[in-house]
Amino acid sequence: MQGNLPPEAQEKLEQLQDLQETAQQVAAQKNQAETTLTDSQNALETLEEVDEGTTMYREAGELMIETDLDTAEDELEEKVDSLEVRLETLKKQEERVQTQFEELQGELQQMLGGAGGGGPAGPGAGPSPGPGGA
Repeated sequence: MQGNLPPEAQEKLEQLQDLQETAQQVAAQKNQAETTLTDSQNALETLEEVDEGTTMYREAGELMIETDLDTAEDELEEKVDSLEVRLETLKKQEERVQTQFEELQGELQQMLGGAGGGGPAGPGAGPSPGPGGA
């Protein structure tokens, strides 16, 4: 099917596929950020129940390093703040990609459906090859 498309339509279709791939990557990053944010918020809540003098450890790569409650709270709060900003950025990026995708999809449908084609260009849309012309 793609071989029968005009070059402009082929280019728009490739752009659509690229945008779809970008949207999937952004969604995956957003899901990961949401999960990490939830985990960090839960850890902060857990720290509220920890006694001041309790010996604590934090991960540093493959190591566990002793830390105090205040430092652990400060680091987690900073991480939560950073993740919230990251999540907002990803949400905006996701919206931008979605808008671009919808605009490009509309352009492609208009291109394939002709100037008067108001409906979506589905699998059967466009000029028919005629009898025996497939």
